[in-house]
Amino acid sequence: MPAQRPAADLTEKQTFQPRLLRDVLGCFPTGVAVVTAVARDGSLHGVTINSFNSVSLDPPLVLFSLSRDLNSLQSLETAEAFAINFLRDDQAHLSSRFAAALTDKWTGLEYRAGLTGAPVLVPALAVVECRPYAQYDGGDHVIFVLRVSHIEADATRYPLVFFRGCYHALANAERDR
Repeated sequence: MPAQRPAADLTEKQTFQPRLLRDVLGCFPTGVAVVTAVARDGSLHGVTINSFNSVSLDPPLVLFSLSRDLNSLQSLETAEAFAINFLRDDQAHLSSRFAAALTDKWTGLEYRAGLTGAPVLVPALAVVECRPYAQYDGGDHVIFVLRVSHIEADATRYPLVFFRGCYHALANAERDR
């Protein structure tokens, strides 16, 4: 039988301020993606994330998390399909567009229906189309675990990277081309 660890002591005194935690976590560079979905009422939703992670290859599972304060959270919690659009190094404007609250994010934007029906941004570095698998409490976030149903990528481009609160391109991107 595997060893079990005791649950974390949630009453332990926190020795840092939330802003410091955010700054320290910002030292870990992440890719930038936009999660898109069609709500049950047919409306389009999208939000910028950098909390994406692979979970399992068999079955193929990925995850992302969304703030409980997100205006479209309820619509996304009940969506039947998602597209996780990895942004290219020239798409910081899309990250900013989908990070803004209560704005029309779709007017004048090029997208297509993916194989799952979720909106896919055109172009994108890569797209991971998924169906809901599970949701978990993540404190002030909801953790979405999704089963991958379709993937595609542009091997000729490089990712948009977020580090210490700013967008970056990979420093050696030109050398690798």
